[in-house]
Amino acid sequence: MSTVRYLAGLGPREATSPAYAQALTWLEQRFRAAGYQTRRQALRVPAGVSWGVPVRAGTTWNLIATKPGFNPAAPHRIVGAHLDTVPQAPGAEDNASGIAVLLGTAQLAPRFPTVFVAFGAEEPRGDGDNRHHYGSRAYVASLPGAQRNALRGMVSLDRVGVGTVVPICSAQADDLALRNELRAVAAGAGVQNRVCVNRSSDHWSFVRSGLPGVRLGSTPYAEYHSARDLPRVVSPAQLGRMGRVVAAWLDS
Repeated sequence: MSTVRYLAGLGPREATSPAYAQALTWLEQRFRAAGYQTRRQALRVPAGVSWGVPVRAGTTWNLIATKPGFNPAAPHRIVGAHLDTVPQAPGAEDNASGIAVLLGTAQLAPRFPTVFVAFGAEEPRGDGDNRHHYGSRAYVASLPGAQRNALRGMVSLDRVGVGTVVPICSAQADDLALRNELRAVAAGAGVQNRVCVNRSSDHWSFVRSGLPGVRLGSTPYAEYHSARDLPRVVSPAQLGRMGRVVAAWLDS
């Protein structure tokens, strides 16, 4: 919850804003303090309209964190969460909650080799897939063939702090292998879950490129994409459930 409170306290973190850059620097420091090497991946995003509010063109960044000695050509997993918000929302649930679980899981030093990524510009800048998920699309496009072949699964943490049941969402109705793997892990951790089909997060950038990905999170809430998306919306117990699922997956 300290991560949720800090990020929401910065106010809206639109991908090209000074608040986003401040959040990125803070998160990078947290990863380094936990023993990770970090790399910023810059990308340009166009001007557009994000949830009814005009946004300017500019540069944003993904933040990529790995342990020293990480071998991208060896079997590994990816856990990601978007750091940006729509322009009118402080984004406690969408998506400081996801970043909180991302960072908390990384600090546990999982057994399975893992890349942790905070994505920029997940939020839309217009309609359609090509005006959405800019950071994760740039990240996937940059992956060399050896790393693509070595990837064993990607989990996107997006809106993970509301509700009492963990949503485990595939991007396609027939894309069940990774979803079922996460469901088995959740059951083993004693966490109630439900399945869904959802493309509205960064896992879709992986799946549409032929890589395995699922989303954790997506429970509707009244404060979505509004100035009322404040820390009081987020349930510490639900963050704990999400964290237990991700931690168990990375240790399996």
